[in-house]
Amino acid sequence: MKRRGVLAGGVALAAVAAGAGVYVWRSEARRDDGALWQMAFEQPDGGRLQMHQLSGRNVLVNFWATWCAPCVKEMPLLDRFYRDHVAQGWQVAGLAIDSAAPVRDFLSKMPVGFPIGLAGMDGLDLVKRYGNDKGLLPFSVVFDREGRVRDRKLGALDKSDLQRWVGSMA
Repeated sequence: MKRRGVLAGGVALAAVAAGAGVYVWRSEARRDDGALWQMAFEQPDGGRLQMHQLSGRNVLVNFWATWCAPCVKEMPLLDRFYRDHVAQGWQVAGLAIDSAAPVRDFLSKMPVGFPIGLAGMDGLDLVKRYGNDKGLLPFSVVFDREGRVRDRKLGALDKSDLQRWVGSMA
């Protein structure tokens, strides 16, 4: 009987430790050191996307690539979201984990109204900074008007994600 009690206590302690670890991981991933807002990215057709110019608004940053099927599939949804919510102070920025030529080709076939920056493979460091340790795509991070991380999502977005974010940041 004593063994069973010790085992149950050990399992409970392990569960508490795991829960604490998840809490710390999520808290760390939500911390923003402000570095993103100091960055600038080349744009596919020239110019630079200066992230500081997006501050003061709710910002959805979407990390994507032309070779990522779910990324490509969600682009029209992101574009519609941007067009429908820009007047309410929302901004969308796409950071491509890709090179200029395929992004230019993609955007010539499927143009979007929001700015696209070329993060290249260095963009994977950014996704990891925001809690996506494996560097999988698509990955989205939502920032509030003060530049704080409010939410993030690994995987393709859907309308309910976007509606939830708009509702929580009104």
